[in-house]
This record gives sequence, C-alpha cells and structure tokens, in this order.
Amino acid sequence: MKEAVLDRPREKVLTYEDYLRLEDEKRYELINGRLYEMPAPGLEHQRIISKIILIMRGFSDKGNLGEVLPAPFDVILSETVVVQPDVIFISNETLKDVKQGRLFGPPDLVVEVVSPSSYTRDRYEKFRLYEKYGVREYWIVLPREKVIEVWCLKDGKYVLHSVAVGSGEVESCVLKGFKVKVEEVLK
Repeated sequence: MKEAVLDRPREKVLTYEDYLRLEDEKRYELINGRLYEMPAPGLEHQRIISKIILIMRGFSDKGNLGEVLPAPFDVILSETVVVQPDVIFISNETLKDVKQGRLFGPPDLVVEVVSPSSYTRDRYEKFRLYEKYGVREYWIVLPREKVIEVWCLKDGKYVLHSVAVGSGEVESCVLKGFKVKVEEVLK
C-alpha cells in the first residue's frame, strides 16, 4: 500500500486550526498535515452519490437511525486529518460528536466514489486512515468497473464484508438489513 502521505509529512505540518484559517472557497482535505485541493466532481460522480444518498437516507429515516450526509462536510479525525467523504452515515449515538457543524471523530459509515484522479487516495490512503481512526464501515464504489465493495472493521482491521461486480447487491454491516443493488447506482 502507498504510505507516503500517511507516514512522511512535509516539513510544515498543517493542523485543523490552519485548515480553519483557509480563506478561499475551494474544497480541501488535510491528510497527515498535508493540504489537498479537492476538484469539483463530475456529473456521473454526483449522480452516483445522489442515488446512494437517496437509498441510504430512505432506509435510515424509516428506522430513525441517524443522518446521511453528502460532501462537503468536515470530518475531523485528528488534529492533522480532516476529510470530506462523498457520503457519510452518522448514527444517532455518534451524533453527539457533531459540534460547530462538523463531526469530531469517525462517522459510522463512509462511501467514497472513486474517480481516476482519486484512485490512490481513496483506495489506499483513505482506506488506511479510515481503518486507523475507527470508521466501522467503508464503501469503495468503482464506477468504471461497476464494482461496490463494503469493508467492515473487525478487531481494528478492515475485512471485505460484501462485494458486487456488474450486478448483484452489497449489504451493510452497520445498517443491519440495508442492501443496495449495483444496477440501482451504477448504470
């Protein structure tokens, strides 16, 4: 796995306080003290996110389970790690960690829709970050390959819980009974 971003910070390590002082309107993530500009997602990316949010929010709202939110929404995992996942689920229990309109700590579930420009970061770097900071479930959505992977945290390590390629469905481990068909979100 790629380790450069996580293990070798630049000479000047930026913090959450530095992140808050940014004055432009661009989207950024702070990973191990390094600032990364987030380009605006394309139409296909946004469609996929919208479909996932609609399906997941419907399930969550029906059971009054918590909040489903899209990016941009700051998730502060540490003083030097601030991410904006494409979609997050915050259980009612975890909602106590939302302060000043931001989540201080890991969400229960994260979804990242991978684009060519974000492949390494989403697939390897964020995988390790989410695992390290205790995100209980991580979905990796690969639109070009028509793949959805669901990784669940077991004893501090991610284990592949569910995968669907081309067709079929994936199942959540955090949202008991929640399933998504690949064809519903990746047409």
